[in-house]
Amino acid sequence: MIELGLARITRLLKDTPIPWRAIHVAGTNGKGSVCAYASAMLNAGNVNCGRFTSPHLIDRWDCITINEKSVDEALFREVEAIVKTKDQREDIKASEFEILTATAFEIFNRERIEIGVIEVGLGGRHDATNALEHPAVTVITKIGQDHQSFLGSKVEEIALHKAGIMKNGVHCIADGSNIPGVLQVLKRNAAEVGAASLLLVPQDTDPAGQVWNVVAKEELMDHQQMNVCLAFEAVKEVLSLYYPSLDPFWLLPAIPNAVWPGRLQIINIRSLAGGERELLLDGAHNSQSAEVLGTYVDQRLREKHRPVTWMIAMSKGKDIQELLCFLLRSGDNVVAVEFGPVDGMPWVCPEEADSILGAARGLGVSESSLTLSGNLAPALQLAVQIADGGPLVVAGSLYLVSDVLRLLRQAELLSK
Repeated sequence: MIELGLARITRLLKDTPIPWRAIHVAGTNGKGSVCAYASAMLNAGNVNCGRFTSPHLIDRWDCITINEKSVDEALFREVEAIVKTKDQREDIKASEFEILTATAFEIFNRERIEIGVIEVGLGGRHDATNALEHPAVTVITKIGQDHQSFLGSKVEEIALHKAGIMKNGVHCIADGSNIPGVLQVLKRNAAEVGAASLLLVPQDTDPAGQVWNVVAKEELMDHQQMNVCLAFEAVKEVLSLYYPSLDPFWLLPAIPNAVWPGRLQIINIRSLAGGERELLLDGAHNSQSAEVLGTYVDQRLREKHRPVTWMIAMSKGKDIQELLCFLLRSGDNVVAVEFGPVDGMPWVCPEEADSILGAARGLGVSESSLTLSGNLAPALQLAVQIADGGPLVVAGSLYLVSDVLRLLRQAELLSK
């Protein structure tokens, strides 16, 4: 169950000092990518860095990394048990995400990190991660409609929640390509809280010449270019405050090597497909991210006279047809599935596969191209068979991406 508010997390962290400083990142899309780029740069500068993102992909502890490596399971479970004991002893009734946030912060203390790169879970103003009272810098990425039942139906209402991570005297860096209404909300909130500044990328910055001399701009989609610039400016601010001898431009070569699984990720599934076979994984789960994925597929994967085969699952409550209209084209194949239970998030439920097929049918996809499948492994093998060597994409939910990555790991372990 999702319960927004800072009262419980504040009690949970009451005796937890936070000596490290944070890059705190909110937004609808791009948060994780900005975090991945920023932590990669800091790691390249030998800054002891922790990263906390959500949701996890394969294991619950992989959302917490120290210097680009997931924390050890034993350490995670030990600290989590301590946090849960405190929660029960003091009758705090913290949510699963609040427990996870407190666990991450406690692990960061144990590992003596210097900078934490922290992704907001949901919204910003009332998100558990906003217990950070003194971040080094805040970042707000692209804002669109998502989690409307919690954040509001209008994008300006959602922006107000995201802007809640701004702090008095702290610089905020934001995606300047947001719509005017969103930018007005951000500017007004920055003034009200007394933020040190609101830096809009790229309007107020001009890093591109030097940045793109190191990072191959032509290899990145537009949204990836924006996320690189947001991360660069955030790291630049942190270095100016705490590591003035480090030049952020020296750290840019780390960007192309940054790993952010489940987002435009191409993997080889030979251990599942019985031979060499690549597919694209992307957790696109709202209209903005679906539009980005659809553009990427159209520009880089579609082949003349070869349809794209999509394996799709979604969380319940999504506007299925809106998402699919950005992805599907005439002649495409759709294999609809349902992801399994999500560890630590019992409230997350999959949309019925039948509903996904119905929405695809409503968009004009021919009946012969629609397939309903049960278990994930047979569904993936079926999708490979239907694709017949053509482009194959798994999308619609990060939880489906997680299931595929977990299945692939199991298959690779068995093959050794």
